[in-house]
Amino acid sequence: MKFNWGTGIVIGIIAFMVFILQYVIRVQLDARYDNELVTEQYYQKETEINGNRIKQENANALENKLRFEISEKGIDIYFPEDFNAADIKGTVSLYRPSNQAFDQTIPLELSSNHMLIPKSRLVDGRWDITLDFTHNNTAYLKQQTLVL
Repeated sequence: MKFNWGTGIVIGIIAFMVFILQYVIRVQLDARYDNELVTEQYYQKETEINGNRIKQENANALENKLRFEISEKGIDIYFPEDFNAADIKGTVSLYRPSNQAFDQTIPLELSSNHMLIPKSRLVDGRWDITLDFTHNNTAYLKQQTLVL
């Protein structure tokens, strides 16, 4: 059989197709490449968007803003000073985009207008934090991305 440029192109295309197909099959079957959705309740989350927008507007309208700060101890969350800590009810959700196993939801149980999420509960990297709470029957929502 004579080897010419046409045969070389066909062999090259076939080799490329085999390479791509083996890569696709490996990514789909290997658990290390977990390609899950961000959330299992995608449609339910989609219906909550308008309510979340109103909560975010309430949080942005506060005179004393909600703050997230990174410290040596962990993540500090500061609520407005004019809020009574006993009246604050809600949750803090910590979402780790790179690994769902690290996601956490912490209920708010405050004795002061400051909350600390200890560094021992967190791994270094990017965290998407969502603070969803109510105070005096008004709902608030603040979302922020922090890198430890």
